[in-house]
Amino acid sequence: MKRLSAYALMLALAAAPAFAAKNSTSLNFASPVKVGTTEVPAGDCKVTWTGTGDNVQLTIAANGKSFTVPAKLVEEKHDHKGYVVNREDGADQLQTIQLSNVSLQIDSATASGR
Repeated sequence: MKRLSAYALMLALAAAPAFAAKNSTSLNFASPVKVGTTEVPAGDCKVTWTGTGDNVQLTIAANGKSFTVPAKLVEEKHDHKGYVVNREDGADQLQTIQLSNVSLQIDSATASGR
């Protein structure tokens, strides 16, 4: 019985990274974008999220720094991975990250501290 439990534990630990990778992706911003008051530089970044529906915590990591903002996860199909910005006060404000099966809509009011 102990052997079976040990195998089950090893299988669960080995599978954990595969499940975690499901809620992460990399993006390349062509130019700097703002998320709330935080500026994300142009270039590669890693995006991870936890939660579902209206209660998602979105973490963006770039250049060795990371921050977390609230977001909403919407299940919808897209032909390609991308992002949507809105030009505000002379800067591109990140609104949505679009992946193949979901969109992550950033709660801009909460992200900017309003």
